[in-house]
Amino acid sequence: MLTRRHFIQTSAALFSAPISSPLLADTWPTEAQKAAWDAEVTPPGYDPATSNPWGLHPRFLPQRVEANDGLVPGDIHVDAVARYIYHIEQRGTAMRYGVAIARGKLYEPGTYTIKRKVEWPHWQPTQNMIDRDPELYADVADGMEPGPKNALGSRALYLYVGDRDTYLRIHGTPHARSIGGRASSGCVRMVMAHINDLYPNVEIGSTAHLYSADDSVRTKT
Repeated sequence: MLTRRHFIQTSAALFSAPISSPLLADTWPTEAQKAAWDAEVTPPGYDPATSNPWGLHPRFLPQRVEANDGLVPGDIHVDAVARYIYHIEQRGTAMRYGVAIARGKLYEPGTYTIKRKVEWPHWQPTQNMIDRDPELYADVADGMEPGPKNALGSRALYLYVGDRDTYLRIHGTPHARSIGGRASSGCVRMVMAHINDLYPNVEIGSTAHLYSADDSVRTKT
């Protein structure tokens, strides 16, 4: 069962992180290009609750669930154990999506403010990422232009502490099969079609809570 410190009750079944580098960009996508990419990453006949060409476990598909009392509408909560992200809505509900979180000790629990949002962002690996795995990042050390193969995918929410950019992001991923696992270098990954649905409902200034494993869920004996 979910603990009181956790943030959501289900209603039915229930860093080094990537840096966005707009200053390094060679191009900026037009609205037409962004729309074309959105269509490319959205399954035909897309139904958030049932479309699953990625082969995800069904529990990672978007669901509207019941939220605990007293939670702030607009806030985001990330469960490190169940691999869920929740966006709190009005009237005591939340939208729940499956996510992937960071590998090992790269996951950084904390309370953050979303101070920037970008559609089809640019991306550059951090120096720490390059130092850890220089061969993996050799071809992208100077950054990647936007597009469906970009590491930040179709949308990115930028997490800050005060005025400091943490380089942590909640973002789409071209590696949808990683959802439910620990795969990133610090960020929270979502299926691109799912974050496209979430993105317009998240306001600048919203709070994102990334919970540790201890603060996420526990089994009640």
